[in-house]
Amino acid sequence: MTVTIRPARPGDEGDILRLIRELADYEREPDAVEATTEGLRTHLFGPEPRVFAHVAEADGGGVVGIAVWFLSFSTWTGRHGIYLEDLFVDPAARGDGVATALFRALAAEAAARGCARMDWAVLDWNEPAKGFYRRLGARHNDTWEPWRLDGQALAALQE
Repeated sequence: MTVTIRPARPGDEGDILRLIRELADYEREPDAVEATTEGLRTHLFGPEPRVFAHVAEADGGGVVGIAVWFLSFSTWTGRHGIYLEDLFVDPAARGDGVATALFRALAAEAAARGCARMDWAVLDWNEPAKGFYRRLGARHNDTWEPWRLDGQALAALQE
C-alpha cells in the first residue's frame, strides 16, 4: 500500500472523527467520544487553531490513519514540544508502515518548529503500541505519572 502523509485540511473532519471513534473502541471506551465534526472543524481549521492533525491517505484516497497533536512547552528546554494526543491506524492498514510514516511526519514538523521533544501517553495494557514506540527509539518515562483534573473536580475549582 502506498500512503501519503499530509496535514489535515477542511473536509477531513469526518474521517478524523471516524478514526477517533475506532480508537475509542480499541481503548475500551466506545461511549466516551463527545467530539463532533463541527467541533473538529472549529478547532483544527478555525482562525487560531491550537490543535493540529496529520492524516495518512492510502493510494485509493481513503484516510487510514491520523495523528492529532498540539504544542506543549518545556520550561527546562525553553522550547516547544509536540504532544501527540491520538495516533490511530485503521486495523486493515496496520503493518504497512503507516504509523511510522505518521511519526516521521511529526518528527519533521517538530524540527520545522524548533521543538525539543515529542510526548504522548499509552495505556498500560497496550503492549503492541509500547513495542512499536520502543522500536522507534522512544522510552517510557519511569519518573513522571500522568494526572488529570476534569468533571466535577474541575467545576468545583471554577467556583
